[in-house]
Amino acid sequence: MFQPSRRDGYGDGHVLDLDTAVKDGVLGSIGGVVGGGGCVGDSLDLRRMIKELDLSEVPVVFICPISLEPMRDPVSLCTGQTYERSNILKWFSLGHLTCPTTMQELWDKSVTPNKTLYHLIHTWFSHKYLLMKKRSEDVQGRATELIESLKKVKGQARVQALKELRQVVASHATARKAVVDGGGLVVISSYLGRFTSHAVGSEAVAILTNLDLDSESRTNLMQAEKISLVVDMLNEGSIETKINCTRLIQTLMEEKDFRSELISSHSLLVGLMRLVKDKRHNNGKLPGLSLLRTISLHNQVLCLFVTIGAVPQLVTLLPGLDSDCLELALFILERLSTTPEGQAALKDCSSTIPSMVRLLMRISETCTQCVLSILWSVCNLAPPECSSVAVEAGLVAKLLLVIQSGCDLALKQRASELLKLCSLNYTDTIFISKCKLTRTIQ
Repeated sequence: MFQPSRRDGYGDGHVLDLDTAVKDGVLGSIGGVVGGGGCVGDSLDLRRMIKELDLSEVPVVFICPISLEPMRDPVSLCTGQTYERSNILKWFSLGHLTCPTTMQELWDKSVTPNKTLYHLIHTWFSHKYLLMKKRSEDVQGRATELIESLKKVKGQARVQALKELRQVVASHATARKAVVDGGGLVVISSYLGRFTSHAVGSEAVAILTNLDLDSESRTNLMQAEKISLVVDMLNEGSIETKINCTRLIQTLMEEKDFRSELISSHSLLVGLMRLVKDKRHNNGKLPGLSLLRTISLHNQVLCLFVTIGAVPQLVTLLPGLDSDCLELALFILERLSTTPEGQAALKDCSSTIPSMVRLLMRISETCTQCVLSILWSVCNLAPPECSSVAVEAGLVAKLLLVIQSGCDLALKQRASELLKLCSLNYTDTIFISKCKLTRTIQ
């Protein structure tokens, strides 16, 4: 929805007198466009300009009172009020015989094209559109200049050029296209290497995360020395740099030829766990967990998760995570529960079972699936010990909810198996009394 411009007290939505609006400067400086020739960009299509500009603030006299969108074909009623033609005709088709703004009864349903207002709207949008195009061309040219400059400069001048290029590509799609089309990906990628300073590397990574990397560029970045620098910056850089490094690695892992050995690194996993545990910067949790989830899909790396103590750390994080992060963390823990080392780590963590029971049937069906898999793995590892802990934590009531719910049949089956496993250590009477569910079970 467009918001009326608030200039000189005309932002209350009641200015519909065109002469007053122009005289008092509500429309801004558009160079004598009323009633004369010299309209800027007569050949430009108004619909396309409105769509491409996508402005949040537009002069109130250009806004249709019905749709609150800029008018493309303004027409006036006998009351003097102006509307977008299609909107007022729809109003009439619904059986209304009044002016939508004043609610006056109309003595004449005919509509008259408001050519003066159309001329103003077209000229104002043309002026903005041409300015946008010029800025776009200027930005595109500046991006190209910076790429050429980066081929020559060194030291602090290189850092400054990278900083400016990062700001340009972050704000303008045309600049991003200019960098890619002008061979900038090769230039920027070349700054990631064994002897690259973190000042240069962090800016290069920030630029790369804003660009569309093709398969060739990703392959070029999947060199061990480049990944090593990115991992170092993930551990030592600012929060912004850490997030950018995380996103870059995530992008590289989408390449079908990505090699698991590139991420078989204690340093990488430690850096990501630090990122998701950082209490001062919550914006690192989602990208960090997203990458950890992707890494956990590689079986060769699962043991490293256990080695760095990821299991108890992730379990401890669970209560403070939002639903998106929670699904990612539970997926990782489920993947770890498929390995003997992961199972043992989950069993040894005293918070695992109570945390899983609390989360069962709380967030989503995906979370419930992960929780049931984790509980099944842990309880199967040591049935007498773990099952009794689960029962005391209230697992049985939750399992019955799963069985009675409308969730997936496979989940109900897993819940039934887990319920049976928990009951093996009790007589029927004791099991029922511990669950306090006599009526439900009978």
